[in-house]
Amino acid sequence: QSTCVGIGGDPISGVTFVDILEKFENDPDTDNVVMIGEIGGTKEQEAAEYIKSEFTKPIAALIVGQSAPPGKRMGHAGAIITGSAGKAEEKQNALSAAGVSIIPGPGAIGDTLKELVS
Repeated sequence: QSTCVGIGGDPISGVTFVDILEKFENDPDTDNVVMIGEIGGTKEQEAAEYIKSEFTKPIAALIVGQSAPPGKRMGHAGAIITGSAGKAEEKQNALSAAGVSIIPGPGAIGDTLKELVS
């Protein structure tokens, strides 16, 4: 592990997944990336677009909050699902289409990354 970054999930933040992925893309000490996103918002889909066109390193993603009921506030404003864009399935589909390995749950992070880089 070379770097760990937490960007938060509120609608307005100082840094995005794309900002961080650009840094990781240019970091010689970063060989692969585990991205952990959550329900609500579209930051993960924006990251998927960047990954599809610019990112060259192996990457896996976990989207948390998959069992949250639509419209329920989950601790902060960014984790409210409104429409389909904020749903875990939509985020996973966008990331998968960009070539990202989808991690099915927290307990599978290690195995998924091991499989990704082997």
